[in-house]
Amino acid sequence: MSKKINVGLIGYGNGGRNFHAPIIHGVEELNLYAIVTSNEEKAKVAQKKYHGLKIYHTAETLLEDPQVELVVITIPNTYHAKMVEKALLAGKHVVVDKPFTIYSKEADSLIQLAKEKGKILTVYQNRRWDSDFLTIQKILQGNFLGNLVEYEAHFDRFKNIISENSWKEEEMPGNGIIYDLGPHLIDQALLLFGIPQEVRADIRIQRKNSKIHDYFEIILDYENLKVSLYAGMLVKELGPHFILKGDKGSYIKYGMDPQEELLKKGNSPLQKENWGEEKEEEWGILNTEWNGISFRGKVKSERGDYRIFYKNVARAIMGLEKIFVKPQEARNVIKLIELAIKSNEEKRAIQICQKDF
Repeated sequence: MSKKINVGLIGYGNGGRNFHAPIIHGVEELNLYAIVTSNEEKAKVAQKKYHGLKIYHTAETLLEDPQVELVVITIPNTYHAKMVEKALLAGKHVVVDKPFTIYSKEADSLIQLAKEKGKILTVYQNRRWDSDFLTIQKILQGNFLGNLVEYEAHFDRFKNIISENSWKEEEMPGNGIIYDLGPHLIDQALLLFGIPQEVRADIRIQRKNSKIHDYFEIILDYENLKVSLYAGMLVKELGPHFILKGDKGSYIKYGMDPQEELLKKGNSPLQKENWGEEKEEEWGILNTEWNGISFRGKVKSERGDYRIFYKNVARAIMGLEKIFVKPQEARNVIKLIELAIKSNEEKRAIQICQKDF
């Protein structure tokens, strides 16, 4: 193939090191060209893993490099908007980790700037390519549940100890579970069902001495559908990840897509032939009536693959595809987070004005 697109990765903490670098490296159209890190040990390990990798100590020096065509930003949420702006002004295409920004007005300004500069701007909503979410889309498209009346999604963890020296635990703008895990659940819901009519939210601090919100319940009301989104950090015994109910049947799914754990353990999509495939014991259960036939059994999960996101970004830069995660969609996630926060503060349901989206 022709010349690969050089990628500069700004930030090499957990997100950059585990969720971006190995996925970028696994896409043939992309070349992981440079990273920004001030940690010499991390830099040495990265250069061993990725042959020819350049190391920059500041984002500014990376942005000045004319060889960098695509910039990936994975830094604390507080600084997303400013860094995206700098990258666009430097003439780079941009991928920014979720959340896109803290405020929807910031997102609006960046979308306009990207249009003016003629650059691709998108947000790493990688959970669109989770195995179970892909399976849910197939079930809904096949109308196996009939008219859907309830959709419930959980993103729960057990982390009762406050991590020291972690920016995610600090009281900073854009921190807290609603900005950390909320974008995943909200993006999936909006992708499936569009903009709701009403939002209600309960956002809390549950862990002793926590400075950030670590639990939320968000209810999205549609005309004939209730969408319930939950995330918490004090869930020792995990319940279902997804529960879907319709007038023909139900689908229930435990467990998470395997890619996150594989990446955290240092695995690469290039090293595993069955990347993104769930084990049979983790497949969801479908109980339904379809074409007059009753069925209850496991549904093989679709194969998840975060590389699809980055392959699409590369092909969009080449002018071969439209971008999958549109910046306006990512902006709408932030707007809904703002409304959820308002609902929690005012202890009431918020009616959604469609023109705000």
